[in-house]
Amino acid sequence: MLEVTNLHARVVDAEDGEILKGLNLTVKSGEIHAIMGPNGSGKSTFANVLAGRPDYEVTEGDIKLDGESILETPPNERAHKGIFLAFQYPAEIPGVRPWQFMKAALDSRNEAHGEKKLSVREFSKLFDSKVAEVKINPDLMKRSLNEGFSGGEKKRNEMLQLAILEPRLAVLDETDSGLDVDAMGIVANAVNALRSPERSFIIVTHYVRLLHHITPDIVHVLADGRLVETGGPELAEEVEREGYKRFLSGQEAEPAPAGA
Repeated sequence: MLEVTNLHARVVDAEDGEILKGLNLTVKSGEIHAIMGPNGSGKSTFANVLAGRPDYEVTEGDIKLDGESILETPPNERAHKGIFLAFQYPAEIPGVRPWQFMKAALDSRNEAHGEKKLSVREFSKLFDSKVAEVKINPDLMKRSLNEGFSGGEKKRNEMLQLAILEPRLAVLDETDSGLDVDAMGIVANAVNALRSPERSFIIVTHYVRLLHHITPDIVHVLADGRLVETGGPELAEEVEREGYKRFLSGQEAEPAPAGA
């Protein structure tokens, strides 16, 4: 499904140089990959580059989806191809309610695929069922998108978007950040419910706690812009016990994630 080769990337117009420095990754259909790493290793940069955010520039390498390069593909077309990004810090959008936002997103995707748009009644039925499924407070759906939402409520709202759009490749950028135990379960349940042979996930995280609820097929450690080690779920457990010290060369080591 996804083939990332020798990927180098930086922030546009930044003077700090490259953040990704030759990242290679293959994700097959149906797989869940976890990418772990210390702060500043390039995890969020990688997630944003996959989604095509214009703040980042690819300076070398390639990203292929189903064998075709998407480097020149704008973010909306990547979304139409099935790439979904759950942001670390979801933005508030005043004046746009979640129902409107999701109806427009689903209509756009269906139009891009030559599929029929859902009627207002059809979409409302779908929307209400997914609101109940992810256990988000229906009263929040009367507000503007994410306006006044807590951090956990914003993440639940992204799980609502994930459940409605059912993307082929979902990239979760530190979705566990700031979540309590109950919200963590909601996120995990949403991911586990959507696991299928046709859908893949990339879970970007600093700590291992979300991976106690979602068992990944493959775990990677990202350090200094490169994937430096790959393994199974046991690699995440090693990181929890020992931190990132052995993966860092000439960098300040981070302690093991206490209580993660």
